[in-house]
Amino acid sequence: MMKAYTPELRQKVMALSPELKATIQKLHAGHPRRAKETNLRQIMHEILSEYQSIASAVATDNAEQAAEAARRLASHRIPKGGLLAYFPLDKVNDDDMGVLPAMNTAVEGSALKLAAAADAGDMALAASYMSDIMTGCVACHQKFRGVPGNSAYLMTPQSK
Repeated sequence: MMKAYTPELRQKVMALSPELKATIQKLHAGHPRRAKETNLRQIMHEILSEYQSIASAVATDNAEQAAEAARRLASHRIPKGGLLAYFPLDKVNDDDMGVLPAMNTAVEGSALKLAAAADAGDMALAASYMSDIMTGCVACHQKFRGVPGNSAYLMTPQSK
């Protein structure tokens, strides 16, 4: 993946600690499915679709659907170029990237717990993991995505 990175991103990645690089490599290794052309925004839409499928399944007491959708969410594809290519350059550092394992546990770990609960027929427990998944999603978005709808490239209109 590094070959596809710009020199600026390559430099930021190389400056990460060996421990964090190993952690990120481990996160990537946990997702053997790689997108050929799909970007991170598209992968996020796929994850949202799986989350919505889980919600529908929980609402209709469909344990099989909930478990399968949760497993698909947890085993999402890695976008073209890997995850780091989509983070703002100023966030590619040990402090900011260091939160990724906890966020990954909140989202994917909770999805796997939800699947296990649904497999066991405990839909109330399965439903309880939905908020943990969403909490992880929102935390990651707040940390890395910025404020949706706001752009530093728009001029604010003058007041009358």
